[in-house]
Amino acid sequence: MSSETMMSRHPDIVELREKYERASEAPDAQAVTGLMFLTGLYLAISPWVVGFNGLSTLTVNNLVVGIALAMLALGFASVYGRTHGIVWAAPLIGLWTIVAPWIVSGNVDTTSTIWNNVVTGAVAVLLGLASMFLGMRRTGGLTGPAPRAEATRTQRPSGLGPETSTR
Repeated sequence: MSSETMMSRHPDIVELREKYERASEAPDAQAVTGLMFLTGLYLAISPWVVGFNGLSTLTVNNLVVGIALAMLALGFASVYGRTHGIVWAAPLIGLWTIVAPWIVSGNVDTTSTIWNNVVTGAVAVLLGLASMFLGMRRTGGLTGPAPRAEATRTQRPSGLGPETSTR
């Protein structure tokens, strides 16, 4: 049996995967992930919905960033245990979306682009932070604190000193 197969069956790995599955299957986590996916899709199509698709630099920016946010949300929905480490990227994508009309090259800071990107970016930031919070709350609180060293010692029936268990 390969070391990779042995590692995937290790009790700690199995327990960790179960925690992340429970975290991603919770209704509130599914709602946040679904809304994040829809926010990403909207951001991708927003130049055509709002009508600033003539501003090619911001159009391409919103298309790429929106697809990235939607794909990130799909990753959270399908394999949260493997993607939880990059959950911080969602709020950063939202922040980028907010400042993009002023940073992207060209004169793209019109009223419609600013309103669209600020509101969509703010929603992405809030959903990203909610996803981070839910992930930390669900995975961190399931096992509780690590046992103290004294708690793992058991008395031997023979009257000898305490035996410490290794985990």
